[in-house]
Amino acid sequence: MFSTIFVLNKTRPRNTIPFQPSTQISTQQGTKQSSQRYTRTAVFLHWLVGLGLIGTFALGFYMEGLPLSPNKLKFYAWHKWAGMSLLVLAVVRLAWRMSHPAPDLPSTMSPMARLTAHAGHWVLYILMLAIPVSGWLMSSAQGFSVVWFGVLPLPDLVPKNADLGALLKDAHVILNYTLLAVVVGHVGAALQHHFIKKDSVMARMLPFANRA
Repeated sequence: MFSTIFVLNKTRPRNTIPFQPSTQISTQQGTKQSSQRYTRTAVFLHWLVGLGLIGTFALGFYMEGLPLSPNKLKFYAWHKWAGMSLLVLAVVRLAWRMSHPAPDLPSTMSPMARLTAHAGHWVLYILMLAIPVSGWLMSSAQGFSVVWFGVLPLPDLVPKNADLGALLKDAHVILNYTLLAVVVGHVGAALQHHFIKKDSVMARMLPFANRA
């Protein structure tokens, strides 16, 4: 009898931590899904810069055709303030992008489509930096210093030069319309992914998409 009790006690399992595969799988899936979305900071900067670009471009297009007046000069000042603010935001966004890699593109995309997507993003970054800098250069060459928000005077990047100012104005306009074309292509590609290919490329940058 005592030997039987001993055998039963010996075969009884000791206290162990139960294996919970469902919890591990859930954690892995959550990590995988999180890695397929941009960070909240990246999403915020994306939409803030996007809205800022639309507003600044619209203001620049509108004020160009106005006759010289105090209102036009006021709009030019606003345009410059917005441009300098977008330059700062573009630098912050680029720094964040370099330190927080973007999620992988869908495996269904061809190598050429991946290359085009990456090239398009870097062209956008270059233009977001080049356009406000070209405007700053143009303003300096035309003899008008930039005073950020009417408070902080920014240094002139080049001395006053009418010919250079005209050249920089043309460059500024060309860069802006190039940005407009690239943005249209960017939006079109995002819509194609969302409505035709039905993948997560667009959803991962939407501010209110489910992160669960």
